[in-house]
Amino acid sequence: MVIDHRCYTLHIGAVATFMELFEKEGLEPQVRILGNFMGLFKTEIGNINQIIMMFGYEDAGDRQRRREQLYLDPAFQSYLIKVRPLLKEQEVRLLTPSKCNPPFGAPILKV
Repeated sequence: MVIDHRCYTLHIGAVATFMELFEKEGLEPQVRILGNFMGLFKTEIGNINQIIMMFGYEDAGDRQRRREQLYLDPAFQSYLIKVRPLLKEQEVRLLTPSKCNPPFGAPILKV
């Protein structure tokens, strides 16, 4: 499994608008096409104008295929037109898990 970790820096004051648009219009096409939605988070400390979004994929090829399909979807295209003006920066990382990580959804290990 790989995790697509997406960090969006928004213009000042745009977090609430972004969250509302995502929940009303962005979530459905992304869950339908991308699949394993791991969460949407806003920051409380540090840069408070950042949103973190994560999706899980089998591998980088699975991610690429699904994201290509996403950009062809009319509902997602409509969402992008509305949400892109809110974005100031975007940083994407593809994370690969360490062998010592617990399975997703398992209790946190205490050492």
